[in-house]
Amino acid sequence: MTDRRHGTAGLALMIGALGVVFGDIGTSPIYTLQTVFDPNDPHPVPVSAENVYGVVSLVFWSVVIIVLVTYVLLAMRADNDGEGGIMALITLLRRSASSRGRRTTAVLAALGIFGASLFFGDSMITPAISVLSAMEGLKVVQPSLEDVVVPGTAAIIVVLFLVQRRGSGAVGRMFGPVMIAWFTVIGACGVSGIVDHPQILRALWPSYALGFLVGHFGTAFFALAAVVLAVTGAEALYADMGHFGRRSITRAWLFLVFPACVLSYLGQGALILADPRNISSPFFLLAPGWGRLPLVILATAATVIASQAVITGAYSVASQAAQLGYLPRLRIDHTSESTVGQIYVPWINWLLMVSVLTLVFAFRSSAALAFAFGMAVTGTITITTLLFFYIARSRWHTPVWLIAVGATLLLTVDLLFVAANVTKLVHGAWLPLLIGFTAFTVMTTWQRGRQIVTAEREQHEGPLRQFVDQLHFREIHAARVPGTAVFLNRDTRTTPLAMRANVEHNHVRHE
Repeated sequence: MTDRRHGTAGLALMIGALGVVFGDIGTSPIYTLQTVFDPNDPHPVPVSAENVYGVVSLVFWSVVIIVLVTYVLLAMRADNDGEGGIMALITLLRRSASSRGRRTTAVLAALGIFGASLFFGDSMITPAISVLSAMEGLKVVQPSLEDVVVPGTAAIIVVLFLVQRRGSGAVGRMFGPVMIAWFTVIGACGVSGIVDHPQILRALWPSYALGFLVGHFGTAFFALAAVVLAVTGAEALYADMGHFGRRSITRAWLFLVFPACVLSYLGQGALILADPRNISSPFFLLAPGWGRLPLVILATAATVIASQAVITGAYSVASQAAQLGYLPRLRIDHTSESTVGQIYVPWINWLLMVSVLTLVFAFRSSAALAFAFGMAVTGTITITTLLFFYIARSRWHTPVWLIAVGATLLLTVDLLFVAANVTKLVHGAWLPLLIGFTAFTVMTTWQRGRQIVTAEREQHEGPLRQFVDQLHFREIHAARVPGTAVFLNRDTRTTPLAMRANVEHNHVRHE
């Protein structure tokens, strides 16, 4: 009976995780290949059989290396009492800091704060690009519906942020079955494309990705700025770990999300090989004509859930940042009686809603936002990788040779993506950097101000032991009065100011 209960609870957590965690990365197939081959891109990738095989192979191996290896197998092992994300890494970094490596720790912590700041940018851009990309499917079904895309997107986003107060657990239970249907449908559509052109399965072999990178480096390098869209949401898997646990997220990824996404990318690649004109919208064109409108509706629901992944991640990052002293104490509502990590942060919720709506009306298309998207993602991934390997060495004492090999391989891949996205700076990649620097300035300024105020307060409070001794030896005159008094203080080493004032000015102390 106990095993059955645990199994039921585990299944419920998996469904909840599908409804919250995987929306972002699970909807990347809608726009990734379309963006890679977009003829309006500043550095377009020509459509040819060789390039299609190379791009699809790059997408597959990018997902394997960044999502499966960096996050699922490695980073998610580093948790702070069950909480994940880049702020959890900063906490572990502080705990493992020695006097010898204090300066290195401070530099890496600052880098981590910047990575968390970039994640806030990701949390603003993801809902905008995801819902826009799904609503743009209406143009494939009926071109005359183009004018509905932007206002429809805005309405959906407002509703999404209004339901957040119900908590990620309740939202996950609502959205979980939708995501199961989503991954089943996109996997099935992918299979139909593969059946028509089974040669696309060659793209799973790493030689196609490496051959494309080495043989056509100029084209492949610029393509990486769009290929990175396939791994958006990887940081959300880690940041949302406190909501559903590592085991539930890992199982859902391995058994459903990863296979479905790979099948979709392969099917779209097969469709483009069959007719290069399909680059206009390979994801929706993969479905039969009768199924495109239902697919648009399902995609819209899925992209709403994609937004959920980064919204809950932003709650976790903000909560941990406040605990570490990088943000003021925010109102945090705990929305679950059993899972401590399921929270709702109203102030962050409304800030994100206003920011997302601003982006929707400013950019008005997913293609315009795609240039901005990659910079936030690649920056956060690279910093997470760097912090993880430092913690693996300093805290777990992993052998140096293993750290050197792993860090060199993964950081080389990450830095290639960063470099490719730097080329998009003037085309929109400046936006997440601006958001990141703004959030970084706010958090570091608050932390520094807090340190100054704390130092000043401790000076006025004075040592608690000295104050107690003064009372004991009657160096301070105070009449003892009946009753009990409680004085709250953040530090056990200093005297609460209220207690000192009561003794020194009122000349009384309670029994």
